[in-house]
Amino acid sequence: MKDLTIASIEALPCSVPLKQAVTQGLGSVSKRDTVIVKVTTADGLTGYGESYNGRAPLAVAATIDTTLRDLLTGMDASATTEVWARFESRVLANHGTCAACVCAMSGIDMALWDVKGKALGLPLYRLLGGAARPVPAYAGGFALGYAAPAAVTEEALAQVALGYRAVKLRLGDSLSSDSERARAMRAALPADVALLADANCRYSVDDVRAMLPVLADAGAGWLEEPFPPYADHLWRAAASLAAPYLPLAAGENCYTRYEFQRLLDLGAVSVVQPDLSRCGGITEALRIAALAAGPGLPVCTHGCHTGLNFAASVHYLASIGNARYFEADGSTDNPLRTVACSASYELIADGTVLPLEGPGLGVEVDEDYIRAHPITEGPAWH
Repeated sequence: MKDLTIASIEALPCSVPLKQAVTQGLGSVSKRDTVIVKVTTADGLTGYGESYNGRAPLAVAATIDTTLRDLLTGMDASATTEVWARFESRVLANHGTCAACVCAMSGIDMALWDVKGKALGLPLYRLLGGAARPVPAYAGGFALGYAAPAAVTEEALAQVALGYRAVKLRLGDSLSSDSERARAMRAALPADVALLADANCRYSVDDVRAMLPVLADAGAGWLEEPFPPYADHLWRAAASLAAPYLPLAAGENCYTRYEFQRLLDLGAVSVVQPDLSRCGGITEALRIAALAAGPGLPVCTHGCHTGLNFAASVHYLASIGNARYFEADGSTDNPLRTVACSASYELIADGTVLPLEGPGLGVEVDEDYIRAHPITEGPAWH
């Protein structure tokens, strides 16, 4: 038996520039920021995880390197439930579902599961009770932004040519532009390719009312995040509007099962979308899947920046009974997935992905690359 006592926890905040800025509902993005978490045990086993940057990567990194390092060092890395319970009782109890704290814990928790898998020589999906089953994937990420309809459809068709059987359209521009892109996409895509729509919290109730018939005519599978998750009155108003047309989806901006429970209690969301790098990690994501399973709601992961999150998401979806879609990285310019990490998934010809077979997450991390690209000052989004 290896000594899996947590000996050290370290944050590795990182920035990489984009070759070309992409404009979506959140603004124009010119770089990717992220925080890699490295956990090392007393016997020298190393696990890696990803913490969402939350537009405050240095704050997330500082929380990891101070509060959470001091709180969790010396615990058993394999005791993920106990580690999370200490975080909840000592951090959440005093601060609530603070974004920076939960993002920080998400990366640590992911790294602990990586350690556990490496210690046992098992891939994560087997630790979670899953199977090497195919998971449907859609092309998301920093792709299909606010370009001209012809350019957006060209990009979407390129994703289809790679094998994707579903693509995501970004909304939140003007209603006329959103409608034009939706109609153009549906006309260009093969009938068997699903179209998903994401408003990035940029809609009003009137916008939702206007766009629902357009999206329904385009055969959209869902309308994602028309509003922020805390806008309860807007979600309630939209629920009855959307019911005759298509499901509403949300969850990437929710932290812990408590915020997901509140979202589900509203009765408006029919597709649940946790992000493993910000919801609280794999441990908490399993609880969120169980919450969604009660009312029979499907779970789709929200993709983030590095191959660590992508690989963990596929393992997770292959291990829960209500998995629907894996959000793959449709962007062609993401060295945090293609250079900083080894391959995190491979798209099969039928548009699905399989969990990796290596121990833990199954992803190798190039620490030299990450350390050579420290956080650059200034916001990623403008």
